[in-house]
Amino acid sequence: MRLNKTNLSAITSPAVQIPGVEVFELPEKVLQFGTGVLLRGLPDYFIDKANQQGIFNGRVVVVKSTGSGGTDAFGEQDDLYTLCVRGIDQGVKVEENRVCSAISRVLSAKSQWDEVLKCAHNPQLQIIISNTTEVGIALVEEDIRQEPPVSFPAKLLAFLYERYQACNGSADGGMVIIPTELIVGNADRLYEIVLDLCRYNKLDDRFMTWLKEHNTFCNSLVDRIVPGRPAPEVKQQIEESLGFEDELMIICEVYRLWAIEGNDKVKKIISFAGADRGVIIAPDIEIYRELKLRLLNGTHTLSCGLVFLSGFDTVKDAMEDAVFGKFIHDLMLNDIAPAIPSPVDEVEAERFGMQVLDRFRNPYIKHQWINITLQYTSKVKMRVVPVLLRYVEAYKKVPQHIALGFAAYLLFMKVEKKDSNGFAGEWKGKPYPVNDDKAEYFFEQWKKYEADELVQQVLSDDALWGADLSLLPLFVQTVQNDLRRLMSEDPAGLITELG
Repeated sequence: MRLNKTNLSAITSPAVQIPGVEVFELPEKVLQFGTGVLLRGLPDYFIDKANQQGIFNGRVVVVKSTGSGGTDAFGEQDDLYTLCVRGIDQGVKVEENRVCSAISRVLSAKSQWDEVLKCAHNPQLQIIISNTTEVGIALVEEDIRQEPPVSFPAKLLAFLYERYQACNGSADGGMVIIPTELIVGNADRLYEIVLDLCRYNKLDDRFMTWLKEHNTFCNSLVDRIVPGRPAPEVKQQIEESLGFEDELMIICEVYRLWAIEGNDKVKKIISFAGADRGVIIAPDIEIYRELKLRLLNGTHTLSCGLVFLSGFDTVKDAMEDAVFGKFIHDLMLNDIAPAIPSPVDEVEAERFGMQVLDRFRNPYIKHQWINITLQYTSKVKMRVVPVLLRYVEAYKKVPQHIALGFAAYLLFMKVEKKDSNGFAGEWKGKPYPVNDDKAEYFFEQWKKYEADELVQQVLSDDALWGADLSLLPLFVQTVQNDLRRLMSEDPAGLITELG
């Protein structure tokens, strides 16, 4: 039995939440650019949950922006899909299945652009969401009267111009636009591009005034691991337990966060925020970005080289090991959390950190350490260096876990060869890829210097770090010692000495 509206009544499994038929009569209130799993696993999840609670009472019309693929699977299932939530919450294993009914229809920008523009005439539609990948928010000077325009910002502007005409420039016709692309200040950047496109297309001043005064572009931060379609054997097991087949089924972790920068007007329009604590609307969301960047991303960055070279493939595998699980815990809560370079409440930092540790232990998410090493150097610069400098300044001592993680980073970056396939290191006779913009730099550095001098040279490279880290002499000495020992000793022994 295939999941669709007709077959909903035949689903009897208590292991899945089924929407009521009344949801199919709700009006469209959201325009969403993108059909990707993150949008379906986060914003659409929140909207679906709110609808089930009678809070938002609106559905999402989705625009498939890319030319690849079609909308057939959505049409065949009446835009229904199963979201399977799997993970750990406060130490307790969670398994939740829900048939999401937030999406009303999926339109192809390529073949149904007229239908997309007709949505601008719906006065109940007040919210625009996007996730077109980070490269989607880019300026392409083009005519917005194309059917459709090529870039996402041009599509958005074409829709807003249609909206302006449909509402005769009224204040009530303004939209709340929330990009979720993973760039800092995503809405600010999108707004700048839209204004540039207005000028390029020579749109009239009255529209520009309406755009600026009656539309709100909200920076946002999304955080949820949504791997997407489960593995075939997992999908089959879930379908057998639920009693139906679903070609749009996706799996995600328990943790969810959508932090949106907005005022009281935004809160009123985004009423679905009241359905789940994972939606946060605040005038400033920088604290959430800092917590994620430092505690989750920074811990990943400082752990990946050490743990990968120690023979662990996934984050979950390392968390299950007593020695390495303790290293990750202590690195995050003892070295990073006290030195976040922004005003962060200690209790909030610890609460967030404990949630991150639960996420790291998730048995359903196979997060590969080698993938986390991608662009290793830039991640160390952005995520780690500010914490290191703050720690040394505040506590006048070396953060031992950070130093060991840094030494392991340098050892991982010991590039042994380069060829047509790229750069590679070698550890215990096994090659591994080094996918980093600075791989060539480290290839040359390791050819010229022995370990101690390499540490001195690399840490003093102001262009690499944005600071001369050799001005922290005790840190230099600690990294040198750790690197020498990592090259000849079992890392578990070094970690145990940290206590």
